[in-house]
Amino acid sequence: MVIPRRVPELWRRLNVTVRDLPLGLLCFAAALVPAWHTHGTQLGGLPDRAYDELAIAAVALQCLPLSVRRRWPFICLMLASVGFAVDQLRGYHSLGGTAMAIALLSSGAHVERHRHPAAVSFSVGYVALAVGLVQAGGTEGIGSFVTYYLAMALVWGMGSWLRSTRIAETERRLRVAEETRAAERTRIARELHDVVTHHVTAMIVQAEAARYLTAAPDRLDRTLTAVTDTGRRAITDLRHLLDLLNPDHGTEPRTPAVGRLLTLVEQTRRAGQPVSFTEKGKPAASTGSADLVAYRVVQEALTNALKYDHGGNTSVEVRHGGSEIAVEVSTDGSGSPVRSPGGSGRGLDGLRERVAVLGGDFDAGPSPTGGGFVVRARIPGGNAS
Repeated sequence: MVIPRRVPELWRRLNVTVRDLPLGLLCFAAALVPAWHTHGTQLGGLPDRAYDELAIAAVALQCLPLSVRRRWPFICLMLASVGFAVDQLRGYHSLGGTAMAIALLSSGAHVERHRHPAAVSFSVGYVALAVGLVQAGGTEGIGSFVTYYLAMALVWGMGSWLRSTRIAETERRLRVAEETRAAERTRIARELHDVVTHHVTAMIVQAEAARYLTAAPDRLDRTLTAVTDTGRRAITDLRHLLDLLNPDHGTEPRTPAVGRLLTLVEQTRRAGQPVSFTEKGKPAASTGSADLVAYRVVQEALTNALKYDHGGNTSVEVRHGGSEIAVEVSTDGSGSPVRSPGGSGRGLDGLRERVAVLGGDFDAGPSPTGGGFVVRARIPGGNAS
């Protein structure tokens, strides 16, 4: 069972000329079968002639160039055309004439440059052949020559259609690949923003507080320890993010969402932000990407609370209902902003896009009671992470 599965793969690895050679050899062999002599294309109405050395050469000139029909399609067409002309002018009428249509189809499908000169050259050559057949005593009228030319034009058109279809498919794949790369870059940028911004903000807040604790060594030591712990967690989260890019990611058990949120809340408290955490309802057995998005919503909201309302009362409420998660994070505006690098503005916009992808709702704005800020999200579950 292993060998048959590998045969198509090994065949595709062969040079395209090697893969096309059997078709040319098959046409050549079929045209030499005695019972099939004079059973090929008959153009011009000349009487049949028995095979001789020139007939074999004409058949070879028509069939064997099919081995390069995709590598050098125009050369294949020219050689097959010469062999076809000899075949018809001498009255051999061999089955090798079938290769003419294959060569024309391949040219329409694979000639990339100078397509119009190629078509004109073929047309001029065909007119010359028609004139030669008439002068050689051909009995068919102009209608037969026109009909055959239209049939050949249809074959060229079929090749052109195959070419345009192939180009369109290639462009579609390139577009899909580019869109996939862009989406992946955006996803990674969001993850980096969420991870780095939160931890660095917490470290800035803790470092700022440490400046005023030189007279209290115990509190200073605790603050510096918190900065160190935050840095370690940042490294851990960054490693986890890099693991997401690993094809083998996902084999390890994931930390429960509630446990991660409690760790996040505790870290924010260590940075000097009073945070209350409330969870309602029972988490569903499987919520897919909703857990991660809910975590990111809380993470971004707490980061903004540290930045713009440091020391203010902050509330985190997570509600589990059926197959969705509702998150609400609010501040009361009683704190003060801290000095930190300016935001990029992508945090809340990124969250809005994340939630929208899962079909949820996201809202962020000033608290209706005034002074504070509220972030709300409803995140449907059941999506693959």
